[in-house]
Amino acid sequence: MRVSVVAGHSAGGQFVSRYEMANRVQDNLGVTVSYVIANPSSYAWPDATRALPVDDAGPANAAEGWKEDLPHTKFSYGKFDAAKAPRYDQWPYGLENRAGGYTAKTNDDQLRRQLASRTATYLLSQVDTLPLGGFDDSPAAMAQGPTRRARGEAFVKYLEEHTWAPRTAGR
Repeated sequence: MRVSVVAGHSAGGQFVSRYEMANRVQDNLGVTVSYVIANPSSYAWPDATRALPVDDAGPANAAEGWKEDLPHTKFSYGKFDAAKAPRYDQWPYGLENRAGGYTAKTNDDQLRRQLASRTATYLLSQVDTLPLGGFDDSPAAMAQGPTRRARGEAFVKYLEEHTWAPRTAGR
């Protein structure tokens, strides 16, 4: 069996995360494809909800996350206050306003199906909790969480809870 792995870290992780969801060639390649997404600064959320962190996933705890080995898990998901970030759900942070680019030819439901059906491993660093080098601190990115680690934990948990394809999260 032939296998192809598409992997990226940081900005490369952002690319791979979105490519996993959006590419239109995977089903015609004749090889198994998997994705390794490591520490991206943001994700393309499949709907307009966002993480509503509580308890161990709250912003104050996220900043100190490097002190803990276990992932933060106490997220709920709901409507985001768009007044805080009016473009929080626009591409590449969400699925809105994808006109003119590669993803414009694929409807939202197909993007969600592809995200759910493709094999991906998410690698999140325990210590990736500071806004260093290349950290996206735009309002749309901050709507996803205060740190790379918090964003990744919230995104992976969201995918798992919405009966999407099983995911493997690693460190």
